[in-house]
Amino acid sequence: MKSLICTTLLVETSPQGLPLGAACIASALKADARTKNAVSVSLIDFSLEDDEIISAKKSGGDDAIAQFLANQLASKKPDFIAFSVYVWNRLILEKTCTTLKKMLPNSICIAGGPEVTADPLSFHSFDFMISGQGERAMVELVDSLAKGKKIDIQGVYTASAQSGAQTNEIARACPLPPDMTASPYLDGTLDPSKYGGALWELARGCPFKCSYCYESKGEKKIAYFPMERLEKEIELFARKKIAQIFVLDPTYNASKERALKMLKTIEKKAPGMFFYFEARAEFIDRELAYAFSRVPCCLQIGLQSANPEVLKNVHRTLDKKKFIKNIGFLNEAGVTFGFDLIYGLPGDTFAGFCESIDFALSLYPNNLELFCLSVLPGTDLHDDAASFGLHWEKIPPYHVLKTPTFNEADLARAKKLAEATNLFYTKGRAVAWFNSVLYVLKETPSVFLKQFSDQESVRKFLNSHEHFSAEHTSDKKIEEIQLDFVKKRFTEKHMDKYFAATEDLIKMHSALGRCTFDGTESKFSTHYHPADIMSEYGTDIVFFTEHCGKQKCTVQVFVGKNGVDWRTM
Repeated sequence: MKSLICTTLLVETSPQGLPLGAACIASALKADARTKNAVSVSLIDFSLEDDEIISAKKSGGDDAIAQFLANQLASKKPDFIAFSVYVWNRLILEKTCTTLKKMLPNSICIAGGPEVTADPLSFHSFDFMISGQGERAMVELVDSLAKGKKIDIQGVYTASAQSGAQTNEIARACPLPPDMTASPYLDGTLDPSKYGGALWELARGCPFKCSYCYESKGEKKIAYFPMERLEKEIELFARKKIAQIFVLDPTYNASKERALKMLKTIEKKAPGMFFYFEARAEFIDRELAYAFSRVPCCLQIGLQSANPEVLKNVHRTLDKKKFIKNIGFLNEAGVTFGFDLIYGLPGDTFAGFCESIDFALSLYPNNLELFCLSVLPGTDLHDDAASFGLHWEKIPPYHVLKTPTFNEADLARAKKLAEATNLFYTKGRAVAWFNSVLYVLKETPSVFLKQFSDQESVRKFLNSHEHFSAEHTSDKKIEEIQLDFVKKRFTEKHMDKYFAATEDLIKMHSALGRCTFDGTESKFSTHYHPADIMSEYGTDIVFFTEHCGKQKCTVQVFVGKNGVDWRTM
């Protein structure tokens, strides 16, 4: 029997870094009658967080990582190796394949994944490349190779084939309908316990055409996985008592009826498990917001820009009034949510990016994820980039380098602002008090955060990468940096009398956030009684300072019988 390894290199070992693509290919080979008794299939994944890979990186960079991966794979002496290739691992996996072919010249290396789907003919290390969803094509390819048949399969390419073809002429593999695909969870290929959670695929395809996204050239119709399969998977997750699920569905709430049905199923079968959804704000209403509030979850919403004219350039729309109204439903229901913004979009400017930050943070998101535009091969934006005057990296991660309206200096400023926003607002869990502080200072979020990003201490902290260490070790340091900067701003604006209440507000919410996130208990002093700080008047800093009497307290934040709590000592 021939042996086949499905493999990939992950960014991290986590529910989000789980090797779902490679696992789906492995499950397809195990399930199909043509291959299940012809090849022995195994899944081997690596992570950039693995100790051996960290060590290899330090000793010899990507070349050393590739050599390590090749050694590990070659030791298994596989006949076939299938690589899942993404933006973050393309260069390393191409080197791995080249090295592996020298060690096992008779092995057959096959590549698939988003990078291959985008432009399979740009790969020269692998024997075969599969563009598109690979379950059906992979089975047909392995079956043909095992039987010595001629390879003539839609979506399957070799490095020498059609060398002059353009990306937009590439035919993708014929997808396997979701109701015919094997579940890598149910067949035991993937154990979510190993990763602390799961990537849960509910559907494939997207009805929208956001030109910067791989889906812009994908299936325009949504193909849903059968409810029977999804119920079995959620029952499995519940039995394994995993903590969190990242839902893979580009637009979870595209069908309100199905979204509500799934939320009821989750509420019934997985109480207490935390879910992350991707949602479109224009499809949220009060009923759906309430349904989300009944499930421990967070919604990530792709705002991308607050400028409708900029969004038109990438085939998106924005009705600001409707957006604000629908996000209001989430705030009203107490649903946790975050926004994504992209800087460097065609037609955008640094000033426009700042306005997008101001608009986003005015709506109280729990987090704000800021990304530099990547001109990904295989997307509509990649095809249109020249007409927009975009200049971008031709190797991963394909970041935009300059545009007619966003020059190199402005992109550098935007990156600096994005890093500062991530540190102060998102990692600093500032949502509960951020706008209250700005109200006192009479500043917009972008002005405040630009000033924050210019602090020497902030630059040193970011450059030291200390913020990438374990969350519980860096959170306290972030709080110190926040307090130092806020105090400085209050002094500069001659508003020192309001700092005591502000300091207490930040300390209380930071301590409660740390305890909620990872169970870290703490003890600290306050100028006011914590019951007053946490009252409905606590966030109105000016009113609070002028009407509430000081009362020095020592506060302990801890995990009690009913969750996170506090008491005075």
